[in-house]
Amino acid sequence: MDGVATFRGIPYAASPVGDRRFAAPQPVPPWPGLRDASQPGPSVPQGPSRLEAVMGARVPDWDEDGCLNLNVWAPRWPADGPPDQARPVLVWFHGGGFSSGSGGWDWYDGRHLAAAGDIVVVTANYRLGPLGYLYLPELGIGNLGVQDQVAVLGWVERNIAAFGGDPGRLTVGGQSAGAFSALHLALAPDTGPRVGQVITQSGPWGLPPQQPGEAALHSRRYLEILGLAGRPDLGPALRALPAEVFLPAYRQLAREVGRPGSAAPPLYPVLGGAGIPADWPQPLAAGRLSGKPLLTGTTRDEMAAFFAFDPRIEALAAGQGQSVADFTRAATEALFRAGTLEVAGQHAARGDAAYVYQFDRAPVPDPDQLGAPHCSELPFFFNTIDAYDGSAMLGLPVPWARRLGRRFSAAIAGFVATGRPADDEWVPYQPADPATVRHLA
Repeated sequence: MDGVATFRGIPYAASPVGDRRFAAPQPVPPWPGLRDASQPGPSVPQGPSRLEAVMGARVPDWDEDGCLNLNVWAPRWPADGPPDQARPVLVWFHGGGFSSGSGGWDWYDGRHLAAAGDIVVVTANYRLGPLGYLYLPELGIGNLGVQDQVAVLGWVERNIAAFGGDPGRLTVGGQSAGAFSALHLALAPDTGPRVGQVITQSGPWGLPPQQPGEAALHSRRYLEILGLAGRPDLGPALRALPAEVFLPAYRQLAREVGRPGSAAPPLYPVLGGAGIPADWPQPLAAGRLSGKPLLTGTTRDEMAAFFAFDPRIEALAAGQGQSVADFTRAATEALFRAGTLEVAGQHAARGDAAYVYQFDRAPVPDPDQLGAPHCSELPFFFNTIDAYDGSAMLGLPVPWARRLGRRFSAAIAGFVATGRPADDEWVPYQPADPATVRHLA
């Protein structure tokens, strides 16, 4: 109807099971004949999202076997053959605190984006939690989720032309943990040359990559919880465990090391490990993003998603002499907004194109006083409002909300296609000039 073809559940790496668990992504074995690409593949092993009360619950759909898969939405070719010009490509990585999420969920359906800008959209899974970020360098285990993302870019480079996409016109984007991933991929020496443009939504720039010492400490404690500490056959023992065992042990680790008011997961990309040679300020200052148009932004009330249903926050705010609202604003600034404006400001100061948004739309009604929390722009970015039925951060999908979804997704698709949002009211960002931030409500 909209002229977009959908290909779901395409494996980009072999299943990370057996000897391939806790190993770098491996090539996919060939399959005979045609492959059914009508259904999403499984998500990677994971527990419930910590933002389930805000975004909505998901029915578990994970399976370690087959989880390294991606999805492609591509405008259909003309009847007489391939299009005259290959189309720009967006590769987008989901958020979820490096602990949950799936590129195959209907929340992130790329159909409307592809149709809005005549672009090819790719979403992908990558390993999460302990299966993606356990840090055991003595066994060669570290940043496996990052290595999966690099493998996604490699698959796109080799294969996207078959879907009408141009691997030389690549935008890498993502939200939250996915934004963290997208920027580091664009800045890293190995992957940066493949990336032409960048989209970062709600990047947690106040959270630097995990220090190796902390990652090692948390990983050792995780092994103790699993009952594997000190095992001389640790590698084989880890690979022999059922996947289900890893999840409750990780929840226990999160309870032990988590702090009220913190958004940091127990394990996430480690500084100096694969794909993360440096924290973003250093390569950004060195000009590694130069020449790459940037679209970036936050929601107005990011930390409300983490604080609204946490009874400990009121006492924590009071202990600092603040109201919960003031505490939320300060935490939003520290973790998300200040870094977003710093990245955009440095980029614009070099003469590069930077576009900044702030998503202000609050749900109607808003009984939980969420405002515009973390993740609240996602239904509008992808224009997938109906996929969030019952979500507290969405509220009622009133007509003006649907118009916002069409407008926002069209602006994003235009940026992927041309390097400029398809929105006449969206002007290039000027450092320290709030009038050049596009407010969306």
